[in-house]
Amino acid sequence: MILYIGIHVFFLAWIIINRLFLPSLPKQPKLITEPLVSVLVPMRNEERNVATLIKSLKGATYRHVEFIILNDQSTDGTQQLLTQEIAGDPRFKIIMGKELPKDWVGKVHACHQLQQEASGEYLLFVDADVRFRPKAIEQSLALLQRKKAQLLTGFPAFDVSPFLSKLLVPMLHFLVLFHLPIFLANHTKFKAATAANGMWMMFEATSYRKMGGHATVYDSLVEDVHIAREIKEHGYKVVLANITMSVKCRMYDTNAEVWEGFLKNSYAGIGRSPVMAFFLILFYFIFYILPPFLAIYGLGNGFYVWAVPFALTVAQRWYIDMVTNQRWYLAFLIPFQALAMLAVLTQSMRKSFKNQSYSWKGRHYS
Repeated sequence: MILYIGIHVFFLAWIIINRLFLPSLPKQPKLITEPLVSVLVPMRNEERNVATLIKSLKGATYRHVEFIILNDQSTDGTQQLLTQEIAGDPRFKIIMGKELPKDWVGKVHACHQLQQEASGEYLLFVDADVRFRPKAIEQSLALLQRKKAQLLTGFPAFDVSPFLSKLLVPMLHFLVLFHLPIFLANHTKFKAATAANGMWMMFEATSYRKMGGHATVYDSLVEDVHIAREIKEHGYKVVLANITMSVKCRMYDTNAEVWEGFLKNSYAGIGRSPVMAFFLILFYFIFYILPPFLAIYGLGNGFYVWAVPFALTVAQRWYIDMVTNQRWYLAFLIPFQALAMLAVLTQSMRKSFKNQSYSWKGRHYS
């Protein structure tokens, strides 16, 4: 038990130290130059997000900006609502998405088309369900310039409403701060130490196009990570930042959406490696699912020290929630979060083994 507790103490210390290498967006951004930024938004059947997205875009304080939105063959009221909400604002441009080529992933193709229309020296790809504070664009640009990087990305704070989203979505922050050596991610070209999030990716346009842009990852379900690795492969610098005080995202509205969204990415996100999947299942069972059972047994039998590992797992989760602007009480759900993550990973792996397709927004991917 002493060794088990010691391992959890080490995990907590590692998370705290690792966080030190994750820069935050500056509260008062100081720009070296003020170039044109193209904010690029792919949208497919996003009528529920149109009004809040356009409000967020219109509220941006950065002056040298163009907003380009691609309607990716939506079958709902997305187009009508876009026209209504934009209301003639000259900074906005709506383009209609073309037919999806064979083997391309829908979002990747949408981003590829968007960059073709962009005039900016910097390209900021933003998901339709993202909301951001007025200064978020210049904050991101200022940090990108200060770090002399060609890509800035980060994970937003998450608005989690459905129960399953409370379990799975906050684990994105946990996976980054626990598993990713952030110093290597931000200061080396080591491709394996790379994380990125397609919800918020700001590229220096010339470098982006020199490395081939989204066309280089046309068939990827985790295109954000793969394109960040391509950036490194071409000798450019990636900065993973803490953007949670300025950028927020409500990824899903229903439990079914949460499940389908994570299902398509979980196994692909670990390179479709059964060895890695087995290791993760074993690791999370031993260190994050087992502790509450040990605590219950220990407290019921007078072995109070047996509750310490569970307290330390909650402390790890609480610290990450604190620095990523999440609700503190979610920390107590860590064993259920780990269990949900393993369940979706197992199902995602099973579908891959059976060559079954993943469904998302009316499209199917293998």
